Formats: sequence, C-alpha cells, structure tokens
Amino acid sequence: MVKLACVGIAVQDRIYYLDKMPHSGGGKFVAHNYKEVGGGPAATAAVTIAKLGAEVDFIGRLGDDNIGSAIISELNSYQVDTSKIKVYEAAKSSQSAIFVDNNGERVIVNYPSPDLLNCTDWLEEIDFTQYDLVLCDVRWHEGAEYCLRKAKNLGISTVLDADITPQSIVSLVKLAEHAVFSAPGLEKMTNEKDMNCALTMAKKICAGTVYVTKGSEGCDWIKDNSQTSFKGFKVEVVDTTGAGDVFHGAFAFAIANNYSIDKAIIFANAVAALKCTAEGGRDGIPDLQQVEKFMLRMNR
Repeated sequence: MVKLACVGIAVQDRIYYLDKMPHSGGGKFVAHNYKEVGGGPAATAAVTIAKLGAEVDFIGRLGDDNIGSAIISELNSYQVDTSKIKVYEAAKSSQSAIFVDNNGERVIVNYPSPDLLNCTDWLEEIDFTQYDLVLCDVRWHEGAEYCLRKAKNLGISTVLDADITPQSIVSLVKLAEHAVFSAPGLEKMTNEKDMNCALTMAKKICAGTVYVTKGSEGCDWIKDNSQTSFKGFKVEVVDTTGAGDVFHGAFAFAIANNYSIDKAIIFANAVAALKCTAEGGRDGIPDLQQVEKFMLRMNR
C-alpha cells in the first residue's frame, strides 16, 4: 500500500445553506440547513486519500482550542494519521464560514489564525523517506516550501494545490512535479485571464507538469508540450464545497499508485464529481469501489 503526506491547513467549516446568495448592501438572511465539519485544502485531500484506501499523514498546525480538538477527532475518524500535527498552546485554530446556494455554488470566508507560527523547524523531525508522494497546499507557504524541497531532494513525487493566496506561489511552483492550479490561482500568478496562455506561462516556471482545474468544465493540462483537456462528468450538483480539495487528493492518490497522467485526471474528476452529489465538504467523498462503478457506468 502506498503512503502519502498532505501538508497545509486544516480548518473548521461552518456551512450555511441558502436559497440564493445574499445580495450586496446588507440585510438578514435565513439558512434552511447548517453543517459544521472539518475543511481546509490539504486536510480534505488527506480525507479523500484515506477514503480511497491509502495510508496518509496530515502535517499542519492547529491551536489547542475546541476547534483544533474537533478537527483532529474528525480526521482520526477517517483514518487520517494526525500524529504529525503541531498543536500550539493558547492558540486559536483556523475556521471558515461558507454560504451554499440551491445551485450548489458557494462563497467562503476564511479566518487564518495568526496564532499558528510559520516556523518549520519541527518538520525536521519527520522522516519523509516513508512517503511515496507529498501533497502541499499554498496556505502555509513556509511549510509547503520546506516539504516540496525535502521531497524533491529525496526523489519523492510532489503535487502542489496551487490555489489563490496573498503571497506569490512562484517559488512553490518551481519545486513541484505536478502543479495543479485552480483557475483563480493560475490567473493571479500569471496575471493572465486567458487560461490557455496562463497555462503556457506556468509551464515556463514549472519543470514538471502543469494543470488547471475548471470546476464542472473539467481540467486542462500541458502534455508533451501540447495542451490537453478533459471535460469532466455531469452529475446532479448539491454542494461544491471542497470539490477542488477532493480533486487534488484523488489526483495525488492516482499518481502515487502509478496511474498515467491521463488516467489520473479522469479518476480525479470522477471522485470530485461524486463528492458534489452530497452536502458538506467530505460527506460525499466516495471510496474506490464507488468511483470504479461510476467510471464504468460512464464508460471511462
């Protein structure tokens, strides 16, 4: 069995389900449902990997508050190893408020706790030779850079969840074997709205393979110096929360299991599509058998 590490942030998501998104200009709105679940790009990717049947460690930072305890408890319930989490004393953990409308689209307001230090010295205690692949998100820049560089030096495959962040992610993209961008993340890094041009620009920065996920429209990537696309799967969307994080986790699982890039993209799209058929960021994440049945039904 392969073993992966997911490095980055874990948050507590408070999800409010509305008939439609609040309009600008203030007002009061009533939610018709509410969930409180764990979230965060790397943490949700780790849950995805565990549900697909691989061993996975989550490496990140939390506070010693009730939120941090709840996050750890939930990760453990999914069989994610949490022994390599750094818990800071008298610190708040990160959290998000998420609004989801009847079309499954969402707006996220994240509070990244300032109590969680950016230092990486404690990462030196982790034996990275145990991993077949390391996935990093960009929300803990210093941790991602340390782990991507460490993995590269050891010859371990890496996946970067290249989403939008206030900092420049160029240094991280340079280190990644697989840089999988969100459309907003790619546009911000390249300052280019045309995704075809932006992907070409990203390829000049990344020595590995570059990709851009486009939600229900699938994924584009550059293979053998030419751009390739997969249009994705059509499903009945209930909630898109965490879909990108699930895609990254499924893609990392596939690469660690030696899937070809084409097969890994189709597989990750299938896992993310199935996730969108249920409420919450994690409830709809399928296991490997469910994914294989879905892909067989879709003739993929």
